Amino acid sequence: MYSVVERDLEIDLVLSPGHSVPVPARLHYRAEDPYAVRISFHVTSEEPVNWTFGRELLTEGLRRACGTGDVRVWPAWSGGRAVVCVALTSPDGEALLQAPVRVVTAWLRSTMRLVPLGTEGERLRLDEGLRYLLTHGA
Repeated sequence: MYSVVERDLEIDLVLSPGHSVPVPARLHYRAEDPYAVRISFHVTSEEPVNWTFGRELLTEGLRRACGTGDVRVWPAWSGGRAVVCVALTSPDGEALLQAPVRVVTAWLRSTMRLVPLGTEGERLRLDEGLRYLLTHGA
């Protein structure tokens, strides 16, 4: 049985300083992949664009700037409201997203009730998998 925490929301895709467009998005977390979160959003295609990265990165990014490379996260203020910024970089381009801190924080709390931070490894059953491989071979 899968344990999933999802939240639909509208995020802002920042096009330039002071100019953004709202984009429907979904935050997605599965207990079976306990370290990862996924953001799916619709831009100009029928299929959503999916980005998967560390739950801990998003959690830490609510408090301070963090991340390197393809995903960076930091807290900010925009239009008088607290937001979390997520910068995504790929060979196809870059995107800067802003989501309401209140919504992201509430959703992250739900994921932590399902799988508390620090207990993710227990979900993976690595010891059982390793024991099976050592007993039965690859």
